[in-house]
Formats: sequence, structure tokens, C-alpha cells
Amino acid sequence: MQQTDGVTRFRAQHVGARLTGGATAAAYDVLTGWRQVLFFQGLIGQDQHRYGGAGYGNISARLPPWTGRAGARQFLITGTQTGGLGKLDLRHFARVNAYLIAENTVDSVGETWPSSESMTHGACYDLSPAIKVVFHVHSPVLWRAARRLKIPVTDAKVEYGTPEMALEVRQAYRTTSLPENKILSMGGHEDGIITFGASADEAGLVLFDWLARAYR
Repeated sequence: MQQTDGVTRFRAQHVGARLTGGATAAAYDVLTGWRQVLFFQGLIGQDQHRYGGAGYGNISARLPPWTGRAGARQFLITGTQTGGLGKLDLRHFARVNAYLIAENTVDSVGETWPSSESMTHGACYDLSPAIKVVFHVHSPVLWRAARRLKIPVTDAKVEYGTPEMALEVRQAYRTTSLPENKILSMGGHEDGIITFGASADEAGLVLFDWLARAYR
């Protein structure tokens, strides 16, 4: 089947099933507090006057074993179009088992389909084994200040959630300050910002540190 969310399309091999297991529950516990913070700050949400009324923003955390090969580093991610929900439980998450950029395919399981940004999250986890959490939020202030702050910006012609965006992330990691600063602006995705870290706390602190700089 093909997952479609806005302009994003990937072939989804999704199994509808309840998520269980200690590692999955632990990843949910890691993410849920920060997801609440991001929601209440408007960095994740849904607004009929923005983005055609679609929900926006998603977060994920890698799952063990940490030795998984590129393209198959399992992670837990918020489900598609859950941005407008004030409180999520495990039913609103999906586990991504594989993400094949060249084939534009995502293999997942859960009671909801994975975020349309799953390919981009997977690309982030393939950058370094130190990356354990990825935040994708929407911040007009930070997005507009990205070039002034010298935050890496992806090609404005590249749409979010596509294999091309995954390749843009990979290229930015090789050629820009992304490994050190852990933040990326999505040039072709209005207000889209990605941060990552070895923990949810690091990804969150990176985000709010740069947001403070944008307000200066």
C-alpha cells in the first residue's frame, strides 16, 4: 500500500498490531514527556489555518539492538496525523523496522501508521550510532532565522518525507555543521526543523537553545 500525507508518498508495508515489549515501552516513556512539551509550545500540533489543516511535527527514538544495519535500525515514531492530539499513548505510535531509501519503502507495525517523515528519521539514525532520538517540529521563527544563524538548510526544491530529503540529510551531515550542532532546517518544508541527540533531553535542549538564538 502507499502512504500519503500531504505531498509525501512512500510505499508502506504496515502490519496493524498492538505494540508490546519492554524496549518499546521504555522508548515511549522517553518520548512522551518531551512530546507534551513540544505540543504545548506549538512546535507539534494542528491548526486549520496552517499547512492546509494537517497535523504537523513528529518525534522518534531508536530501539535496541544498536547494532542494526543501515536501513534497518528500528525506531519508535509517532503515528501519521497525530499532531493535533494533546496526549498520546502507545496506540498512537508505530515501530519502523526498515526504511529502504532507494525503494522508497517503509516497513512498520503498530495500531497506527507511522509518520510520513519516517524516511527522514531513518536517514538520521543511519548517520551515527550516537543518534538515539530525532525531533521534527515546526517553528516559523527558527525556520526564518536559519540562514542568519548558519543552520544547515536543505534544498528548497526537495519535499519532506521523500527519499530525496533523506539524501539531503546525509549530504548535510557530510558537508556542514550538522554533526556538531545537531540541527537542520528543511528548506522545502515550511517551518520544518529537525534536531537530534543521544537522548530526548539532548534533542530538546538543542532545539530550545537555537530557538532562543533565533529570538535574539
